[in-house]
Amino acid sequence: MNAEIIAVGTELLLGQIANTNARFLSTELARIGINVFYHSVVGDNQARLVEVIETARKRSDLIIFTGGLGPTKDDLTKETVASVLALKLVEDSYVLKKIDSYFKRQNRQMTENNRKQAFVIEGSTVFQNDFGTAPGLAVSKNNRIYMLFPGPPSELKPMFQSFGRPLLLEQLEIKEHIESRVLKFFGIGESQLETEVLDLIDAQTNPTIAPLIEDGEATLRLTAKDLSLEKATKMLDEVEKEIQKRVGQYFYGYNGSTLYKEVFELLKTKKMTVSSAESLTGGGFANELTNFAGSSSVFKGSIVCYDTEVKRNVLQVPAEVIEDFGVVSQECAKHMAENVRKLLNTDIGISFTGVAGPDEQEGKPVGTVFVGMAINGQDTRVFPLNLAGSRSGIRTKSVKNGYFHLLKALLKI
Repeated sequence: MNAEIIAVGTELLLGQIANTNARFLSTELARIGINVFYHSVVGDNQARLVEVIETARKRSDLIIFTGGLGPTKDDLTKETVASVLALKLVEDSYVLKKIDSYFKRQNRQMTENNRKQAFVIEGSTVFQNDFGTAPGLAVSKNNRIYMLFPGPPSELKPMFQSFGRPLLLEQLEIKEHIESRVLKFFGIGESQLETEVLDLIDAQTNPTIAPLIEDGEATLRLTAKDLSLEKATKMLDEVEKEIQKRVGQYFYGYNGSTLYKEVFELLKTKKMTVSSAESLTGGGFANELTNFAGSSSVFKGSIVCYDTEVKRNVLQVPAEVIEDFGVVSQECAKHMAENVRKLLNTDIGISFTGVAGPDEQEGKPVGTVFVGMAINGQDTRVFPLNLAGSRSGIRTKSVKNGYFHLLKALLKI
């Protein structure tokens, strides 16, 4: 079964909202063995939507629509699909009752235009909406399945999981297990990562290997298909083992994990505490760690020493270090890490100093960054970085580099 997804809504074309539904649906469909070959976005215009539908039904077995099921005049998805398929819209009394009950629970009056949402395509399977008013629909004609879902992700996602996915599983003749595993890497670019495993990618059939970039990090998505879940998992294990041999030094986690979460969990496991001294990052390291519930058990605090006087007077970086080497230097980063660890009485002190831009500082170009790490009982290390990108990008990359080096250090303790 080959599928395509059609998102309906002028707000998507204007960039007012992101099309997160397409990503969600593509992921879910891949898990049950349905290939998504096309994504389309069309505005609230019936003529253009008809063109898109006509194109889609020439090439796809499954066509999924998101959006355009609301009560207003520009919500035309249901009406347009029914027209193209030469099917009628009929009022569903159960859906109408559900919509009326929804408004009563909200202590709101149901306006007449909401009655429009109770009309469904004749012969369709109706998907109940437990989080809104517009029901979803599925209708088959000429060996094609058309599925319609409301646009809000909070309504679409549970509706697909509860009703759409089970319906599609019934349609599939072969119940293959589709297992995916995402390997996450840091410190290696997408092109280098692909080069290191290119022969594996070229030879892929099953499992498949797909390099991706997510939030400035390189990832590899491994996907295996088999009638046996155990065999599909074993296939993934074997290909991952070969990948780890080649680029394991850059690997840090799986699937939805992040550098921040991996560090947080390791600090908890090892019962260690950390503090930060931050100049160019302005508290970015601390912000990511304190996003986790329970972070107080591993994080004591941060000194944001953006100004030189704060480095000297609060963080107690020696005046001669600043005068001889400058604040953007390995020497300054070293003292920042050591001193914040002592001042806040933690097992680890980490520091960030550098030039985020837009102008150079102390004769050092934009992107010059030093990350210091002082761990109790170990020699202090400083990691020099040469980063590229916008001011915001350099700050984010600095924080991620700090987390990556901290992760590697924690794994050795």
